[in-house]
Amino acid sequence: MIARICCLLLCSFNLQAQDYFLKIKGQPVQGALLIAQTNPNNTVSIDGQNIKMTSEGYFIFGFGRFDENSKLVSINHQGQTYQTSIPVQIRDFPTEVVDGLPASKVNPPERDWERIKKEQAQVKNARTVWSEQTAFLQDFIWPASGRVSGVYGSRRILNGEPKRPHYGMDIANTTGTEVVAPADGVITMAVSDHFYTGGTIIIDHGYGLNSTYLHLSQVNVEEGQNIKQGDKIGEIGATGRATGPHLDWRLNIGTDIRLDPQLIIPKDPTF
Repeated sequence: MIARICCLLLCSFNLQAQDYFLKIKGQPVQGALLIAQTNPNNTVSIDGQNIKMTSEGYFIFGFGRFDENSKLVSINHQGQTYQTSIPVQIRDFPTEVVDGLPASKVNPPERDWERIKKEQAQVKNARTVWSEQTAFLQDFIWPASGRVSGVYGSRRILNGEPKRPHYGMDIANTTGTEVVAPADGVITMAVSDHFYTGGTIIIDHGYGLNSTYLHLSQVNVEEGQNIKQGDKIGEIGATGRATGPHLDWRLNIGTDIRLDPQLIIPKDPTF
């Protein structure tokens, strides 16, 4: 059985078939995190890949920056398979042009390549952590106060050279501004001196969802530490390859699905 739905902010899909239900919360746009719930005893796959659910039937999925195709959600309920096609809305991402940077800020010297490779492997390893905690169900808060100085998905041209899109939300404020956990979680990485990102923290929020905090001047947590929403984890800085003090905040499912954190928080910070 195939149904087609479009989730704007909250949609609910119910079939009159022995209490089967599917509810999906989120915006089906590029960069979106979608949180869904179905009957706890069901099995779920998305585009043919099996998805793990909580004991209450919650599961997550998302659309990446370049996703243009619908997601096919297949759910087996009491021997019957139900399929729901969720189309993605295409976004118009801005272009950021930054000129006048030192050459070393655009392309790293060869002597640093091996270090960069090792640090990227460390980040990937921290993002592969998988746990059954359900902090992803919380309403996320802003991790810091400040001005939004950079947005997810924007293309960057540095000294005339096109670079990869920006995958974070930048919050600019003075060095030393407090950075807090936007939701509960466990610290999977906490370092102070990565080449590109300087002070860097990664938090596991459960079921593959993780968040990253870059360019910190202070790192106030340790790997393996449990933290609660609102706990201080660090301070805004300009460490690594930053041009000014700001927090670069990122949101991922695993290592490959890069999401827009601005879509899961209130419009304005509450500090």
